[in-house]
Amino acid sequence: MAHVNEQKKKIIKEFQDLIKNYPIIGAVNMQGLATPQVQRMRAKLRDTVVIKMTKRRLLNIALEGMEKDKKGISKLKDYLQGMPAMIFTKDNPFILFKTIQKNKSTARAKAGQIAPSDIKVKAGATSFAPGPVISEFGSIGLKTGIENGKVAIKADAVVVKEGNEISAKVAEVLGKLGVEPMEIGLDLTAVYEDGSIFDKNVLAIDEKEYFDQISLAHKYAFNLAFETDFPVREVVELKIVKAANESMNLAVEAGIYNQDSVERILSMAQCQAMGLKSTVNV
Repeated sequence: MAHVNEQKKKIIKEFQDLIKNYPIIGAVNMQGLATPQVQRMRAKLRDTVVIKMTKRRLLNIALEGMEKDKKGISKLKDYLQGMPAMIFTKDNPFILFKTIQKNKSTARAKAGQIAPSDIKVKAGATSFAPGPVISEFGSIGLKTGIENGKVAIKADAVVVKEGNEISAKVAEVLGKLGVEPMEIGLDLTAVYEDGSIFDKNVLAIDEKEYFDQISLAHKYAFNLAFETDFPVREVVELKIVKAANESMNLAVEAGIYNQDSVERILSMAQCQAMGLKSTVNV
């Protein structure tokens, strides 16, 4: 770092100290965030995370210099996108991602922005009367019709694919429809933990789907264990109940008398007698 002045060396050391002291280090893209929004985000996350910004070149030097202490940390350089910053925490990476997502808000699209995901317009009624707006909607690929005197969108449509630039016309139409496809907040691109890098596609877990899959796997595992008589507690308990019920049914059907079966045999005999009485009209 001979070509780096003292002030920059101080900044690099500050980042390296944070990397050393925190087990979870994340790369964050703060592109498009105004200063007030950054301050609000920092205030919300103050109790759990530290967010620091500097030039990309200094971040790269800091990460490279910590490779010996934390193997694989330099790979985080590949995720320093847009206006890069770094985030430091002791939280689990997935909890960190969830916390950041919860603190995001939606916003209208602006011309020139990049779609963070496929931007969709759903079918349904609008508040617009028939007129030039029909051709405006059609110009971005929306199929329209007239319902109850108002323009209606007849089918769901993707108007901008993920990663593509949003045109001025699309931004204008989305604004008229009240569609807010953009998210304002920190964009956590990847997290480093114990030698591994988790990008945002891995961190973005659908919790409901995850728990549904666990529940389904448990159901399949239980059914398999039950059918193959695998001796685990849950299976053994149900097998004993099943065996007891089948033994009782066999004893009743075969007329085998014991303290458990006699009551059911007498009850069955009484039902049969009542049926015979009704049949012969006695």
